[in-house]
Amino acid sequence: MEIITTTKKMCDWAQAQRASGKTVALVPTMGYFHDGHLCLMRQAGKLADLVVVSLFVNPIQFGPAEDLARYPHNLERDRVLAEGCGVAILFAPTVAEIYPEPPLTRITVPSLGGRLCGLSRPGHFDGVCTVVAKLFNIVWPTAAIFGSKDFQQLAVIRRMTVDLNMAVEIVAHPIVREPDGLAMSSRNSYLSSSERVTATCLYRALGRARELVAVGETEVARVLAEIEKIISVHDGVCIDYTAIVDAANLEPQLQVGVDSLLALAVRVGGTRLIDNAMLMEKSG
Repeated sequence: MEIITTTKKMCDWAQAQRASGKTVALVPTMGYFHDGHLCLMRQAGKLADLVVVSLFVNPIQFGPAEDLARYPHNLERDRVLAEGCGVAILFAPTVAEIYPEPPLTRITVPSLGGRLCGLSRPGHFDGVCTVVAKLFNIVWPTAAIFGSKDFQQLAVIRRMTVDLNMAVEIVAHPIVREPDGLAMSSRNSYLSSSERVTATCLYRALGRARELVAVGETEVARVLAEIEKIISVHDGVCIDYTAIVDAANLEPQLQVGVDSLLALAVRVGGTRLIDNAMLMEKSG
């Protein structure tokens, strides 16, 4: 595996692979890999001849009071883990390399990015779209793999690629969870031991919602009230939002249907966690 740190070298490598007829799959990350990231890398290896993993903590998707300065990082650890998954290139540029000047251009998908997480993180998805578009232009992937934990991010990126005619297949990987159900996240490393136990309330809330729907409850307000009780009973927990939306367009729903997605954002101590689940099993 090779580590590339400049956009020019990355572009040159990508162009050479395309010229030779090889396909490339990209896994965009902010590093500090966990098993969820490694699952994405392994899936990427099944979809293309070569896998590129980008490792870049993107400053323009962080708000002024967010955790940019303390976001966990360990390049040597990440290198070893990526190499073990058969990754060809670890693209680890500096901020100055990606943004040699403050960017004047931003990509925005306001109807999808302005709700749910976008309400408490204004501009976040503009930063995500902008950096992902830059990565697509640098790496030239035929496919890009994203985890489903951030379902809103997935929806926004999918729409961006359609609207801008980007020749990249966006592939979703199912949420990878710890044995107790907590969705894997680099930010889980912020949790204290007691907060780590408390954080499982998100998964329990998702499970309870699915149980309610399975026995015939379809009133969104009742489902949300029930799961909010499960979450808010814990000290040090603050609900950012709970929402049941249409998985295709993120529109809020009043009745649970086959396309209903329950999305949660909850602060446990000082750590903001997200999770989601479809509420109905699709037949066939």
